[in-house]
Amino acid sequence: MSLSERGTAALVAVVLLAPLGAVIWRAGGMGAPGAADWAALRFTLLQAVLSASVSVVLAIPVAKALARRQFFGRAALITLLGAPFILPVIVAVMGLLAVFGRAGLINQGLATLGLEGFRIYGLQGVVLAHVFFNLPLATRMILQGWQAIPGERFRLAASLGMGPGQASRVLEWPMLRSVVPGAWMVIFALCLSSFAVALTLGGGPKATTLELGIYQAFTFDFDLGRAAGLAVAQLVLTGAAAAVALWVAAPPGFGAGMDRVVQRWEAQGGLLKTWDGVVMGLAAAFLLVPLAMVVLDGLEGLGKMPGTVWAAAQTSVFIALCATALTTGLALALARKAELVGYLGLAISPMVIGTGLFLLVNPVADPKLLAFPVTVLVNALMALPFAVRILGPQLRQVETDYGRLADGLGLRGWARMRWLIWPRVRKSLGFSAGLTAALSMGDLGVVALFASPDWATLPLEMYRLMGAYRMDAAAGAGLLLLAISLALFWLFDRGGRGDVDA
Repeated sequence: MSLSERGTAALVAVVLLAPLGAVIWRAGGMGAPGAADWAALRFTLLQAVLSASVSVVLAIPVAKALARRQFFGRAALITLLGAPFILPVIVAVMGLLAVFGRAGLINQGLATLGLEGFRIYGLQGVVLAHVFFNLPLATRMILQGWQAIPGERFRLAASLGMGPGQASRVLEWPMLRSVVPGAWMVIFALCLSSFAVALTLGGGPKATTLELGIYQAFTFDFDLGRAAGLAVAQLVLTGAAAAVALWVAAPPGFGAGMDRVVQRWEAQGGLLKTWDGVVMGLAAAFLLVPLAMVVLDGLEGLGKMPGTVWAAAQTSVFIALCATALTTGLALALARKAELVGYLGLAISPMVIGTGLFLLVNPVADPKLLAFPVTVLVNALMALPFAVRILGPQLRQVETDYGRLADGLGLRGWARMRWLIWPRVRKSLGFSAGLTAALSMGDLGVVALFASPDWATLPLEMYRLMGAYRMDAAAGAGLLLLAISLALFWLFDRGGRGDVDA
């Protein structure tokens, strides 16, 4: 690890861990866990395991179908399938309730058939929402793995007469063993820190997550010691998951190719084409129908939005662009040899980071004056785990395949980035940047602690409209937020792919 990589890793670790230390210091230590805390721990683990497992299992056939089929609109479909993950949670929950809620489309259909309705509140609702959010992420991460298999390997498999089963065993299984543990770990860690979903769909104390327990400790009890204890438990769980995933993952070892477009000669049968079409159709229906319901409700509210919504939208876009630049720079520095440090952003509760920063900043400056840089910093750190997970495997593979040649040619610094790294990771870099921008657009966390009454991001302005019972205007703001998030994601993702095959 170079000196600059060590310095970056140390800086990120300090920025993430110092707020937790501030909370513990202010509380005078961590509180002993009670019965409610142990129940929250058990429910957190159960829902996280179920959510990650279901998301990854469903994502494998979807990613496989997308990887081996070329059709008109495929790029647009891939972009739209990513929409739920970048959708603000509260907006997505509204869409899920419109489909799976008591008066939703599914229950109306079941009632027409005389069948018992689906109950969305409780463990099943939490898992359903997490699958809705994370199935697109898992699909994109696994799809990246499929696209990293050189086209020459599939050509060789076809020339050797391998069928679909043999090609899967020889080429796809090693890739899945390399990619799936990381995807499962990222989703598991995301679900460990679930807050808004558990708050809205949990249905009661039996469905409390660690993050929700931290919120309750801060908001209702102001018990900093209990909040710190739950935050440390969350940190240990996520850190253990990250370590296990990195240990289990194995390099695929496909070697370098000629960067040609991948063709799948072994998957041209009619039955396989039909299967792929059914898989992609079901996935699109599950993910896009709730989004359509959000759009229909939001169209009616666009004309009722106050002018403050547009100012908040400009603020959110600027924050998202700054956070994207910061995350990309940090990820490029950490992804090759310090990936575990990047995962700390998932392991530490955003509420603990926000509260800790508030405690650190408050004695020396007005926190409201630092709302913009603090929001950018926290958003960048929260997106960093995704960026290092997406970029890390490809950066290491590029160095393995071409590093010695680049060293021999004297490629260093910008020249190495320009001629070696950029052409081979530009698709992943674009995807990572798009994901960061969209996540930053939808964040509603630390900004709520630092924002002044006359300054807000778009999610915060939407939250304020909902608090004022201006639901039509809030729905319009939600639609605007969705449109901007999708546009930023598409621009970065498309820019990364350029004219290269998607």
